[in-house]
Amino acid sequence: MESLNIIRNNDYDTPWKEAIELFFPEFMTMFFPEAAREIDWTAEYEFLDKELQQIVRDAELGKRFADKLVRVQLRSADEERREQILLLHIEVQGQVESDFAKRMFVYHYRLFDKYDRRVASMALLTDEQPHWRPQEFSYKALGCSVQMQFPVCKMSDFADDWQGLETSTNPFAIVVMAHLKAQQTRGNMEERLHSKIYIARALYKSTMPKATVLELMRFLDWLITLPEGLQEQFTTTSYQLEDTSMPYYADFELKAMNKGLSQGFHQSILILLESKFPGMESVFAPMVEDIHDIERLRRITAAIASVQTVEEAKMLLTQNT
Repeated sequence: MESLNIIRNNDYDTPWKEAIELFFPEFMTMFFPEAAREIDWTAEYEFLDKELQQIVRDAELGKRFADKLVRVQLRSADEERREQILLLHIEVQGQVESDFAKRMFVYHYRLFDKYDRRVASMALLTDEQPHWRPQEFSYKALGCSVQMQFPVCKMSDFADDWQGLETSTNPFAIVVMAHLKAQQTRGNMEERLHSKIYIARALYKSTMPKATVLELMRFLDWLITLPEGLQEQFTTTSYQLEDTSMPYYADFELKAMNKGLSQGFHQSILILLESKFPGMESVFAPMVEDIHDIERLRRITAAIASVQTVEEAKMLLTQNT
């Protein structure tokens, strides 16, 4: 029952949103390469989450893993592109939804109407139905026609090029691998453990910067959750991998990066608890922020899925094991 509870409560929203913000150029390059080539990456880009949430609240349509609104600057402005500034609306959709294309259209025109600026909408589909690829919304009435087409990328397509994912230097290759394995290992926790170790080994062997590796390890923990006993096995193995693959870390570097990791875990734990127990953040926050041991924070993050009451949550945060 423990593994079923963990699977049922898997929450992919937080890691996806954080990953997009941390590695936005890499996200676009991985999933929407043509659009990525049009963006001027030497210019600043800005995430407009509050602005998008207002649109979402007004529309109240559908469910998704994550959504992002980003103000970007294009590389050039021609006659068609009189302005270089563009609002980029991204949806990460985790399940088949009959009105998904309509929702994309609604968000698109609401953003255009509110900000009077060109909007580009695109969707990453992370569901497990290979033939579901909504890319267009249109209707006609009395000689009037409306049509919207938007680019989509299907994550399941990457499963056909696993070798390419393993050799990629794009951080999102690891995120894709973890997401696909999380889906493929539902109900088989032993296989899930082996998959998680396999991906961690590939990550530690990569040539990515040290800080990036540690951030991606955190995403791996979020995306592939394990029951407590198996998570402890993974933690032990990951420390061994870290010791053998990354021995060049100085103590002060490890302490600094662990501080960053603990802050990330604090944020994710509070988000997960707030989603289960709304309005209790002020109660949980001091308890969470008092915990600095990375291994303990990892165990707490994995165990939150099985917590049913506020008292159980408090016990989880206060027991020093």
